[in-house]
Formats: sequence, structure tokens, C-alpha cells
Amino acid sequence: METIFFVCPHGAAKSVLAATYFQQLAHQHGLPFRAVCGGTEPEAAISPPVLAWLLAEGLPIPNPAPQLVTLRALATASRVITMNCDIEMLRPVGVAIEQWDDVPPVSQDLLAARHVIYAHVERLIHELTPLD
Repeated sequence: METIFFVCPHGAAKSVLAATYFQQLAHQHGLPFRAVCGGTEPEAAISPPVLAWLLAEGLPIPNPAPQLVTLRALATASRVITMNCDIEMLRPVGVAIEQWDDVPPVSQDLLAARHVIYAHVERLIHELTPLD
């Protein structure tokens, strides 16, 4: 099973939303991927509004607390997606990195951030879905 790693600065909002939606859609499409999320400077806890939003949607939370992104962890991923953070110093050799820097701050507009992230995740799922 391949791993997609979602990274944001604090690992508490954007990456959590992306990993959760990716895992849900990958499962629905029968894709052999798992989502992991983390931050370059992780917060102590997942953003309360994000946690409440995902629980209201009935979705499982990917991590109980934000995880620190390390070179070792990123090296296990087949793909890394960053949102408004620089991980160049952690770039593993041979791992594709994609940037989703158009995601607005969750603290300013959760709904707008959710829509942008979900649209990116849908495109990624479409890209990863094999043609029949």
C-alpha cells in the first residue's frame, strides 16, 4: 500500500482535512493508498474547529495529535503534498512533492479552505484512479 503524506506548517488543520478527505475518497474508489499528515512545527492538538467539522461529517480523525514531519517519515511516502510550507530541507530523494499553496488559512475561513482542499483531493484521486 502506497502512502500519500500531507504536510502543513502546524499539522493541525489543512493536512488533517486533506488526509481525512483523501482517505475517504481512496477507500470509496478502492485505491490502495493510505493518507498520513503532519506539520513542520506541529501544534499540541488538532484545530478544534477542524476536529468539530470532521466529527460532524462522521469522518475518522487521521492522528490523535499533530505529528512532526521528518525526513525518515517522508521517505516512506510515494508522494508528498505540502500546503503553505517549505520542506525543501527534508526533501527525500526520489519522492514527488506537490504544493497546494492556494489553500486559504483555516483560521480565517474553514469552509473556503475545505472547498479548496476537497477540490485538490478529488483531482488527486482522479489522477490515481486507473483507467478501465
